[in-house]
Amino acid sequence: MEDNIFDKVHEVDLKQTMETSYIDYAMSVIASRALPDVRDGLKPVQRRILYSMIELNNGPDKPHRKCARIVGDTMGKYHPHGDSSIYGALVNMAQEWSTRYPLVDGHGNFGSVDGDGAAAMRYTEARLSKISMELTADINKNTVDFIPNFDETEKEPTVLPARFPNLLVNGTSGIAVGMATNIPPHNLREVINAVVQIIDDQIEDKEETTIEEILKIIKGPDFPTGGMILGTRGIEEAYRTGRGKIRVRAVTDIEAMPNGKSRIIVSELPYMVNKARLIEKIAELVRDKKIDGITDLSDQSSREGMRVVIELRRDANANVILNQLYKHTQLQDTFGVIMLALVGNEPKVMNLMEMLNYYLRHQEEVVTRRTQYELNKAEERAHILQGLLIALDNIDEVIKIIRGSQTVQIAKSELMERFGLTDVQAQAIVDMRLRALTGLEREKLEAEYKALMEQIEHLRAILADRKLLLGVIKEEILVIRDKYGDERRTSIGFDEFDISMEDLIPREDVVITMTKLGYIKRMSHDTFKAQNRGGKGIKGMQKLDEDYVEELFMTNTHHYLMFFTNTGRVYRMKAYEIPEASRTSRGTAIVNLLQLMPGEKISAVIPIEKYNDDEYLLMATKKGLIKKTPIKEYANVRKTGLAAITLREEDELIEVKYTDSDHDVFMITKYGQCIRFNESDVRPTGRTSMGVRGMNLVDRDEVIGMQIDSQGTDLLIVSEYGMGKRTSIDEFTAQNRGGKGVKCYKITEKTGNVVGVKAVDEDNEIMIINTEGIIIRMKCDGISELGRVTSGVKLINLPEGDKVACIAKVRRGDESEDDLVEPEESTEDAENVETEE
Repeated sequence: MEDNIFDKVHEVDLKQTMETSYIDYAMSVIASRALPDVRDGLKPVQRRILYSMIELNNGPDKPHRKCARIVGDTMGKYHPHGDSSIYGALVNMAQEWSTRYPLVDGHGNFGSVDGDGAAAMRYTEARLSKISMELTADINKNTVDFIPNFDETEKEPTVLPARFPNLLVNGTSGIAVGMATNIPPHNLREVINAVVQIIDDQIEDKEETTIEEILKIIKGPDFPTGGMILGTRGIEEAYRTGRGKIRVRAVTDIEAMPNGKSRIIVSELPYMVNKARLIEKIAELVRDKKIDGITDLSDQSSREGMRVVIELRRDANANVILNQLYKHTQLQDTFGVIMLALVGNEPKVMNLMEMLNYYLRHQEEVVTRRTQYELNKAEERAHILQGLLIALDNIDEVIKIIRGSQTVQIAKSELMERFGLTDVQAQAIVDMRLRALTGLEREKLEAEYKALMEQIEHLRAILADRKLLLGVIKEEILVIRDKYGDERRTSIGFDEFDISMEDLIPREDVVITMTKLGYIKRMSHDTFKAQNRGGKGIKGMQKLDEDYVEELFMTNTHHYLMFFTNTGRVYRMKAYEIPEASRTSRGTAIVNLLQLMPGEKISAVIPIEKYNDDEYLLMATKKGLIKKTPIKEYANVRKTGLAAITLREEDELIEVKYTDSDHDVFMITKYGQCIRFNESDVRPTGRTSMGVRGMNLVDRDEVIGMQIDSQGTDLLIVSEYGMGKRTSIDEFTAQNRGGKGVKCYKITEKTGNVVGVKAVDEDNEIMIINTEGIIIRMKCDGISELGRVTSGVKLINLPEGDKVACIAKVRRGDESEDDLVEPEESTEDAENVETEE
């Protein structure tokens, strides 16, 4: 007995056994579990679920079925593993925040973006989504190979026909043994346009499509949860090499609250970030005092969308806190791209171009096999129709043969012998019904035979010519694009460390506007056309309560914008970094772009191309001080800003000018006084100095503008109630700085105080903005030139209660000079008789 036991013990080499077993296991995980196929982008479990649902006739036009039924079918027929893994894959394909274009239409509780799990499969129901029908289209037309299932009782497809590039469109992630894949989802339109580009190049016999051309079409990943990708360097690296790191940031907005506090609103999160855990993490950071300044944290998300509100203390800098949140939480996350998939059952890391080419190759094979299948079917049917038509031509003889035959077999043999028919044709004749003898049926058969012959000819042409085949693929894939394509959800923002982004920004003139409450936007320079004076203007922006446009100027996208604040600090950014917006939109709050201190407001913005020697910044304050500092001292502005001038209590910085030599400076006050003195009177001082007295002001008067003689030949002065005039600068004699100046505007009840002044030439144009956000643009040569002590003419018709907010000078573009509003001739002109002071 004992001998028998020892006979059954096999001595094996443990090292060799472990190696063999582990390699078998590793290969099984790689090829049959964790990695997607490059052709349809599905892992085996996903493919088997979708095929099971097709077999169950569980399409988008049928009612939902219990998930337990779908899981049971998949497990029993094709996937001999745990039901939880199958249900997990099914749930994932139904979640809108996990899958860019869900392949399963779920009914019931399928979890949430907070990380809640789906309900048990006995409670939930599902069916295929409309787009997943494109993955399985034509599967019964011999388009793909079928293999026996695990117990050889069923057949399952090795791959799905996949009529759209699902691997890139929905992405995937999987951990195998010794390798992993992480492919981000993409926009369906962009991916299909890239495939079409490759097809077009091949049809036209062009050189091979380059990855540069594809990069212009596929901008980057498009995550189901939106978010913003920082820069293009990571995207390009991933697309060129198959590996890369893409930094994704939440979409946030800083809002001012009525009580003077500000709050951060989070409306989109990076892909795969758990909202509930993120909120917990923020609360933990506040509790541990790693982040200081957050007073309240609430999740106000609803069916309308995501909304996480982070309220801040009154003295907290919202931008600083936002940057801390980016650093310590998943509000900013990194998506590590590994474009690994199975090619012919072997894992391979591919670049974007290779993936698209493998997909196209798969489509060529699918369409070729489908065309061959349809051709075979058409030829079989045409063959039968030929026999039926022969029988109809000789119907009397056919009836005689059939009636005279003892059995069907004898009848068939005689028919085959008499008319030279095949077995199939003879069988069809024997099975023919009497109604086929009517004239109408005969016409039908002839029409069907003719149509079939045309179809056969077309199908043979496709099989004979690869370009025709590619044309068919293109035609069908474009239908899918138009049917299911949508707009991008993930935007691609700027990354300050990504130099390549700047090269992609076109150099063009833009209009920058900024409101009193600090909303800024960038628009194309031809948004506004010129009008004659006295017009009503066009709507310039959507204003908030008590908000109006304060700054408006033209610059180039690549120039620096230097933002000087009322507290005497300076911040800097490139013009292209300001988000573009439409003419009527509000724009972006400047606190989202600059790290302003509490209570700080922008008082002057100047565009600068380069920091040159012998060039200065000239600054004026509300209380009449003036300061000149070399521009080089402002060349290195930190993100947190830089001190530009030291101010006394209650004084504010109101205007900054860019000068390059000795010019005459004009300072104008709201009570209509003006002083002119030479720039050389102001000695250059350091960046943090206070400056010197420029103008001696009367009680309650304040400086509203500073201009330089090089900016124009006339001073254009505009008052609160829309009156204005041009006065030659020669009428103002130069004096020493520090004086009271001379009268430059006659203030009456009808005019109100002076609100704006610009040095202009005749060929300049100006924009006048009222407190309602209405903008009128006019040519300066249409504004009367009058003496120093006058009130001017009506420039803009103001509704009752409105005032002029500010004026801005623009350079004339090439716009058409058609008037938008034909103004009535103003009767105000008669009252503007020049009078001496």
